[in-house]
Amino acid sequence: MYGLLSQFDNYYYFIIGLQAVCVFHAMKNGNQGKWIYLIVFLPVIGCLIYLFTEVINKRHVSSIQSDVVNIVNPGARIKELERKFKFSETLANRQALADAYLEKGLYEQAIDLYEPALTGLFENNEHIINQLIRAYFAKERYEDILRIAPRIAGSFNFSKNRSALLYALALEKSGKAEEADKQFKALNHRFSNYEARYNYGQFLIRSDRIKEADSLFSTIVNEASQMSRKDMRDSKVWIDKAAKELNNLPVE
Repeated sequence: MYGLLSQFDNYYYFIIGLQAVCVFHAMKNGNQGKWIYLIVFLPVIGCLIYLFTEVINKRHVSSIQSDVVNIVNPGARIKELERKFKFSETLANRQALADAYLEKGLYEQAIDLYEPALTGLFENNEHIINQLIRAYFAKERYEDILRIAPRIAGSFNFSKNRSALLYALALEKSGKAEEADKQFKALNHRFSNYEARYNYGQFLIRSDRIKEADSLFSTIVNEASQMSRKDMRDSKVWIDKAAKELNNLPVE
């Protein structure tokens, strides 16, 4: 009898754990409204339906395998990419290895791979330039950012990338305040770009434009009350920072 109860307890905790994993995955991917009730009120069936529908497909399996390898042996992926690039120096292999270096914080190695790729047909490659801007900024090579960023600054996707913010900051750090202000303004769109807009507010404070900073931070904080939980969660850190700055601004 005791053994039967023990098995029941193990089964119970397994189901609770499975539900917790499914709920966490659903919330992380913005699927909570659609799935949480099913997972909670139909524990086994709901979890199985969720896993097969949202998790178990080739793309997710590949991603999970990659994540496991990176946790167990963080250097394994880079070594494998280095091996592939040494065997075949294609643009795809070069870019994959450079991206891995960048994410690992190996900025010089990433730069050494990205720079030779910006030639010929690929001299305006948006992905490579965006990645180079990140690497240059980390190494405080602001003039290099100013050299390559204009190649893609007019593209539709540039303002959505964090490199657009780094370009604005590089302009300021290079003494080009007017150009920096213009770049920041291009990123100042309602209900988006909260990191860039917070940094714009900081720029306005550094420029002694306190009223404009107050207006910007107030707008950011007011937008928070109209946002969905998911959007608020994704932007919360910058909205909280804006609220703090707003409270610390001098009263005129």
